[in-house]
Amino acid sequence: MKLKKVLAIIGPTAVGKTALSLQLAKQFNGEIISGDSMQVYRGLDIGTAKILPDERAGIPHYLIDIRDVNQRYSVADFVAEATQLISEITNRGGLPIIVGGTGFYLKALLYQMNLGGDHYDETENNRQKWHQFATEQGQTALWQRLNELDPAAAQNIPVSNERRVVRALEVYERTGTRFSEQQTELLPRYDAYVVGLNTDRAVLYERINQRVDLMMHTGLLDEARQLYAQGGRQWQSGKGIGYRELFEYFDGQLTQAAAVDKIKLDTRHYAKRQLTWFRHQIPVHWYDLIEDQQAQKQIGTDILTWLKN
Repeated sequence: MKLKKVLAIIGPTAVGKTALSLQLAKQFNGEIISGDSMQVYRGLDIGTAKILPDERAGIPHYLIDIRDVNQRYSVADFVAEATQLISEITNRGGLPIIVGGTGFYLKALLYQMNLGGDHYDETENNRQKWHQFATEQGQTALWQRLNELDPAAAQNIPVSNERRVVRALEVYERTGTRFSEQQTELLPRYDAYVVGLNTDRAVLYERINQRVDLMMHTGLLDEARQLYAQGGRQWQSGKGIGYRELFEYFDGQLTQAAAVDKIKLDTRHYAKRQLTWFRHQIPVHWYDLIEDQQAQKQIGTDILTWLKN
């Protein structure tokens, strides 16, 4: 059976994904599906670098503003909703374009992965148990628990990535099979072309720092304060970079300047981890839109070749 075509655009923040996605959507009759696990939340616009309605140039965008900040959003939710959207977009002659976001979410969408069964969200009690464990004993202790049960999975998940550590523990408890053993020999769900954007590290880091300063200038502090006042520290939405660091400022643990510096540092570290993850997990075609003036034209040519095959 011929697989549906899906275009994806990935890369760290501040490398030009949004502008490229709009240009390619116009060029190839595309519709855009956000692959970002934080952009699903209503009201978290600045810290998630969300494209706002008046910036979308008439291009349909999906999986943005679909959850309240106190709701959870799982990889299983994303795969189910994105799969349905891809079918609908393809059926009306459009090209589905997944933009940005969470590497594991994209991999789970593009490949036939076992996420712990069709009723993944019914494991909410187990999930909360492990998050509570992390709150009480720390993320290192949580990671050590995974390392005891599934060392291969633990080696591929940073200690700080609490959600993925918890997910791996959930899958083990639900299925009795190690999470790492469910990742082998993955079959593609789609005929995907993944555009990866990157640039020189020094340039990238400077752009990240400038992006964070701009976010602060345009109201990130107020956005984070509102989430904090609602109880965001306890929610999945409050664990995102740009919010959790400012919570420490609101708690009096950091000065505002130190919190902003920590946002920049955490964003740079996350960008580095993202790039490493993508290089080892899925096939990506890499381009540099910032320093290579011919890159955008080359991307269009390469996509056209892929679409014709």
